[in-house]
Amino acid sequence: MYLYHFRINELPFSLTPNTHFYFGLPSHDEAMQVLNTALQTGEGFIKVTGEVGTGKTLLCRKLLNEVPDAFKVAYIPNPALSPEEMRYALASELGIRGLNNINQQQLTQKIQLKLLDLQSKGKGVILIVDEAQTIPWETFEALRLFTNLETESKKLIQVVLFGQPELDEMLKSERLRQLRQRITFSYKLRTLTEQEMHAYINHRMTMAGYQGKPVFSKSVIKVLYKFSKGTPRLANILCHKALMLAYGQGEYEVSKKQIRVAAYDTDAIETGSNTKAVYLLAIALITGTVIATFVLFSPFTKGLWQ
Repeated sequence: MYLYHFRINELPFSLTPNTHFYFGLPSHDEAMQVLNTALQTGEGFIKVTGEVGTGKTLLCRKLLNEVPDAFKVAYIPNPALSPEEMRYALASELGIRGLNNINQQQLTQKIQLKLLDLQSKGKGVILIVDEAQTIPWETFEALRLFTNLETESKKLIQVVLFGQPELDEMLKSERLRQLRQRITFSYKLRTLTEQEMHAYINHRMTMAGYQGKPVFSKSVIKVLYKFSKGTPRLANILCHKALMLAYGQGEYEVSKKQIRVAAYDTDAIETGSNTKAVYLLAIALITGTVIATFVLFSPFTKGLWQ
């Protein structure tokens, strides 16, 4: 809706993880270094955790895109699976055929033979699991047993876990002490500093094709940082809404007020203000203006008014 207004090619603050917008923030770059080092040394388990919205899935996708050809990658984005389902999922990702009408022992043997076959061809296997905090207790044990498969010199499979802080809490349990001891590399993502937030916002605008003086001034980003608390996902939500509001008012720079309006309209952000209703009314009015503008001037509807 506001692409033409700001002369950009794509939405700069979409919530869909897009590696095109990846920005080398210190925290993310450090995490990538840990992952690359761990994979090169052949460790069994590697763990990356972070609060909701800190960029775990984006980091996960970047890793998927950059894994060297020497590795075969299996990716499981939704790991809330039983041990049996996890084995089938891994077998499917490895391209194993003939999975119908076999028992779990036969399935495990097929996986082991496939891993040995890949190893003989000089390929290691990496199992990347996103949202790992949703893995059931008993499925963790199945994952641990996968990493028991090894030659005299190296593991046949490495497991990379991406998860929220709840994953760390789960791993403190006595039930998972054996798996916990196998995690030799781990990293915890942090939120952004105000300076990093400024660079992050400008980077995404530039990658979207924007050219010109900053749409988000330093003073505006200061307010943005206050409400988002340095969380990239919340910053994306606020920036997207603020750009809509600026467009609706015919402005080419986002104001502090527009950031506040966006914050008061976002349930995930605690504003602690009694004036929320007033700002919601403002949103309704401005959104109405945006919609009216779109209806009147869109090439799809312009002919209806002639």
